[in-house]
Amino acid sequence: MKLTTLSLALATTALVTSAGAEDLRMSWWGGDSRHAATQAALEACGAKHGHTISPEYTGWSGHFEKLTTQIAGRTEADLMQVNWPWLSFYSADGGGLADLNKFSDTIDLSNWEASQIEAGTMNGALNGLPVSTTGRLFAFNKTTWDAAGLDLPTTWDELLAAGPVFKEKLGEDYYPFEAAALDAALIMTLYGTQRSGNPLIDPKTNSIAWSKDDFVSAIEFYGQLVDSGVIPAWQDVASAGNVPLHENPKWAAGKIAGTYQWDSTYFKISDPLGEDQELVYVDLLGQAGMKTPGIYRKASMVFSISANSDKQQAAAEVLNCLLNEPEGVSALGSTRGVPASATAREQLLSADAIQPIQIEAQAKVIEAEGPGIHPMMEFPSVRSAMQDNLELFAYGELDASEAADEMIMAIEEALEDIRS
Repeated sequence: MKLTTLSLALATTALVTSAGAEDLRMSWWGGDSRHAATQAALEACGAKHGHTISPEYTGWSGHFEKLTTQIAGRTEADLMQVNWPWLSFYSADGGGLADLNKFSDTIDLSNWEASQIEAGTMNGALNGLPVSTTGRLFAFNKTTWDAAGLDLPTTWDELLAAGPVFKEKLGEDYYPFEAAALDAALIMTLYGTQRSGNPLIDPKTNSIAWSKDDFVSAIEFYGQLVDSGVIPAWQDVASAGNVPLHENPKWAAGKIAGTYQWDSTYFKISDPLGEDQELVYVDLLGQAGMKTPGIYRKASMVFSISANSDKQQAAAEVLNCLLNEPEGVSALGSTRGVPASATAREQLLSADAIQPIQIEAQAKVIEAEGPGIHPMMEFPSVRSAMQDNLELFAYGELDASEAADEMIMAIEEALEDIRS
């Protein structure tokens, strides 16, 4: 029997009503392209399932602190974008966030591989569904490098050699790369991991796996980048207001021509560039005698549902729509990287909605080798230990040996909390 348009509309209305229309909240961090896409997806999924979803979005800086305060006060949004390492902080026993396994009739979990489900599982509870797998990659403005008459680098030595050439060929305010604050600390982490063959923190033992000499070498390498004119000095970045890369006019103009970023932020860093500029990903830069390429790879952000929400079923409907259903998938696109959901990935690929450079970058992330990443590497206490002491080194208040001692002591203190 065929349904008339009126009867189909009535049936759909009845279905929505029976599910219960809810007013929900969703929180996330990101750049402008992610904000716009997520709001469009929430409107589409809300309309489809009869819910209203209020968006709550910020930049990356301060989001962990904000979300932590909300969860502690039981005021968090119903649906949240959560950084993967934070799961062990918010829900070590599996009870701090809702168990998505309980909504398997609503959320099609078959779209994720077993390893991806495991990445979001704490103590048997599926506390977060990975949105994508992400890794830190080198991206260079090929247009600017071509103007300097240089091929894109494949080694750290080639990058170091580019600093003086940029100054001579293009001007004193041109830099082949950038690294300050977190980016500088992660460059240091990559260099030390390649040199030692070990992650800074061993995921199996919850202990520091580098020697002091590894720390010193990595800290001194940061100094080499500054001294060679490869990156702006920490002081210069601070005096300019610590402007995020994607908001920096020097990046947009091609005067800063390289960076080390998550592949899932492609649009965030590419959108500001003019149409005449070409952004290119390269393999991880290497060093003589390195023991591993040292890829920093992880499940990127996950989508989680609040354990305190009394609207979890409605939130599950929206979550499934965002990650698995055509309306949500189309609106989100690849603003969080190449989707982990098989259905979403196939939909975007067939619609040519994933750019070839994103597929290329994702392949580099998946194929590169490197030791496992400890979740504590992304906790504020560990990041502060790295950034704060690297900054003191940059300002000349500590030498490399002293900065290494301070880092080791502060990281050990942070690790005591999870070993006790």
